[in-house]
Amino acid sequence: MTFRQFAFRNIVRNKRVYVAHFLSSSFSVMIFFIYALLLFHPNLQGELASTSITISKLGMMAMKASQYIIFTFSFFFCMYSVSAFLKARKREFGILMVQGMSPKQLHQLLFMENMMIGIASIIVGIVTGVVFSKLILLVSASVLFIRNGLPFYLPWQAVSLTALAFIVMFLVVSLLTSRLVKTNQLIELIRSADKPKPEPKASVWLALLSIVLIVAGYASVFYFALREQSPYILLACVILTVTGTYFLFTQLSVYVLRLLRSRRGLLLRKTNLLVLSELGYRMRDNAVMFFMVAVVTAVSFTGIGTSFALLNPGLAAMENPYAFTYSSHNNNTFEAKHWKMIEQELEQAGFAYESAKITAINTTDGQALLKLSDYNRLAEMLGYPTESLSDPNEVILSPSRVSQQTQFKQKIMIPETVTIGHMDWKYDMKVKKAATAIVYTHNEHVIVVPDDLLERGLHGEGVNAYTPTYIQFVVKDWEYSQDVAQRIEASLQKDYNNREYMFYFESLVTHWLTSKQENGIVLMVSVLIGIVFFTFAASFLYFRLYTDLDRDRQHYNMIAKVGLSRKEMGRVVTVQFMFMFFLPFLIAVIHSSVAFMALQQLVSYSVLQASILIFISFAAVQFAYFIGIRWRYLRNLTRAM
Repeated sequence: MTFRQFAFRNIVRNKRVYVAHFLSSSFSVMIFFIYALLLFHPNLQGELASTSITISKLGMMAMKASQYIIFTFSFFFCMYSVSAFLKARKREFGILMVQGMSPKQLHQLLFMENMMIGIASIIVGIVTGVVFSKLILLVSASVLFIRNGLPFYLPWQAVSLTALAFIVMFLVVSLLTSRLVKTNQLIELIRSADKPKPEPKASVWLALLSIVLIVAGYASVFYFALREQSPYILLACVILTVTGTYFLFTQLSVYVLRLLRSRRGLLLRKTNLLVLSELGYRMRDNAVMFFMVAVVTAVSFTGIGTSFALLNPGLAAMENPYAFTYSSHNNNTFEAKHWKMIEQELEQAGFAYESAKITAINTTDGQALLKLSDYNRLAEMLGYPTESLSDPNEVILSPSRVSQQTQFKQKIMIPETVTIGHMDWKYDMKVKKAATAIVYTHNEHVIVVPDDLLERGLHGEGVNAYTPTYIQFVVKDWEYSQDVAQRIEASLQKDYNNREYMFYFESLVTHWLTSKQENGIVLMVSVLIGIVFFTFAASFLYFRLYTDLDRDRQHYNMIAKVGLSRKEMGRVVTVQFMFMFFLPFLIAVIHSSVAFMALQQLVSYSVLQASILIFISFAAVQFAYFIGIRWRYLRNLTRAM
């Protein structure tokens, strides 16, 4: 038997341990290959570029950034998994060295084993990606809203890039991990599995600190959403929450288990002695792993949920509630003709609509003065309550941005009086209220004033000549008005060449479809990365369970001799597994739920459905994984008994 054959048979003999590492590595290779497949697809670049050069650049940048993220995370994942396997095989390495294997040969053996697994993962990952490449292109075309679709092509560039990148990665991992085993202490290697474990300890102050940090992190994200949308606040939220989560698993969980063990009535009931004792050791040994699983899973949930929320048509309507906006400047004589043409197109297409012509005064102070009658007309079209002004010196503040709307809803920083002025006149007006409905979006500072105020303050038509006029259209089911918008734009294009007249047409559906393509890129990137992260998180659990399997066999075999039944053993293992599988998952759900609640404060449509769908989907996968691993683990323990 050659040395290479010996390395191969070592992998085969330990296939139970290495299978999660192999499958997760293959999966990360496949996802990396998918990004490369899309990155080099000739039609994809053309389709995106034809829609928008900005979107094309965004798509390419997103694909490249995703590859860097997956590659970097795959590197650390492989380092962690291989190092976990090496610790579990220390006794085996000690026996090999007793039988005459030199340290150099041991390093060579580990290098060959890692490279064999790595090359096999690359082959399986690329082949799987090629097999499903047509399906991937169909799904990608749907997500990116590419009408002509993405034809199949031979992705040689993608294959070459993926193979080269991961060969280099596995080569570096193999070189590093082969040096992790210290061969100068042979006795330590042989006795590594027989060392008694120290009693799990935790600090009550660090346990309390974990709660304080997590609460502070939650408070920060709501402060970010409600008060000050600063990236530094969001960064502080992430740091506080991640740090608090680390201490939650390393300190608080161990401390709580120690308190439970101190209650003799609870400890001596049925199999609680075994459950609580084992959980204490498992939490102490696997705290960092649980922390990583919780954080990675929370990132996956939040990223995917946010991306789904961005695809909602309510996002576009929240910024601009009007399906069509026609703006007219400088005595545009085409205005009546174009207004009638737009209405005819909508009527021919069978859309129910309402329209209104609005003229607001843009003052020299940077304010937009909107007549109360115009405001009420727009509010009625949008289904909002109308307003009234009983005092001629009263005004109403109207939000034009989502951030202003949030501020007005919470009645934050609303002045009691405002000064409005234009050219040589000024008025100090009392603020009656701040409205919460966005009805006018063409100026950052919108003030609703009595109709006669403009007559009192503005004289002559010279001022009005430079005031733009807006014709706003509210269209039911505007999401399906793309064809109408294209016909209107084609008709208006005939009059654009006349420089004397100025007008501009904007359609919400065009903006929404462009936004959907941008957010579709984000969704595809976040979903694939989220799935990779979730797969790695599940693999972490698998590694830790199966590296401790031999010790657990001996442990339960000894307890079985003093009366532990298989049913009781199954109950103990089930409780421990539920704690290990679902505690990090629960913490991730809580973190993500807080993030979704903060996101809800920033948007006017519901994100509840998307967040619940994500939680249920991942919970179903996690539960199926729990059932499968539990069944297989119990079967291995039963054989030992």
